[in-house]
Amino acid sequence: MSILPLVAPRRIVRALERAGFYVHDQHGSHCTMKRDIDSRRVTIAIHPRTINKGLLVSILNQAGLTVEEFRNLL
Repeated sequence: MSILPLVAPRRIVRALERAGFYVHDQHGSHCTMKRDIDSRRVTIAIHPRTINKGLLVSILNQAGLTVEEFRNLL
C-alpha cells in the first residue's frame, strides 16, 4: 500500500472531479459529490485544515479509488 498524502479538502474535491465526480450538493461545510456512472456518493467536510489519514481512507473507500489512483489524480 502506498503512503497516504496529507491534502486539503479542496484538493480532494478537484481530484474527485478528475475522476468523474461532480458537486451535487453542499450544506454548510459538507460537500456531497456524485458520479452517475456507478451511482457513488462521497461526502467531504470543507475546512481549512488538511484531512487526517483515517478520514481520507474513508473518502477513498466511498469513491471506490485506491491510494495510487488518488495520487495520480492529484
